[in-house]
Amino acid sequence: MNLKEKFSAYRNIFSENFSDGDSMRKIFLAALLIGFIVYAGINLTESVTPYVSIAEATTSNKNVQVKGLLDKNFEPRQSNGEFIFNLRDENSNETLQVKYSGTKPDQFDDAYHIVAVGKYDAADATFHAKKLLIKCPSKYEGQVRD
Repeated sequence: MNLKEKFSAYRNIFSENFSDGDSMRKIFLAALLIGFIVYAGINLTESVTPYVSIAEATTSNKNVQVKGLLDKNFEPRQSNGEFIFNLRDENSNETLQVKYSGTKPDQFDDAYHIVAVGKYDAADATFHAKKLLIKCPSKYEGQVRD
């Protein structure tokens, strides 16, 4: 049996089971919808990064968000394309060294809070941040409305 005959046989079997075009269309749309839901679910779970404390970040093996204050006892520096600083937990005063792949963000020195998004590496006891969110005090803070 050559390829053309095999294709014809499969087409006949398939067309017997799904003779009308509406059934085929419904099956195709259902498969497309299921595929989209699976794709969206996988991407959503990968993009969700929970806020955790410094202690929780050091024990986590996935991407997390750590919020803290800049540790004034450690001088931030740029080294080998990485910006290095220490983050201090507001509640426990525990510190965490953060290496950010990039340059020092604008308004870093004015930051009220810093959120580092990334993953902790126990081998070098450092949190490797892919993204930094700098939270500065509002320029409207302290202003009185008439």
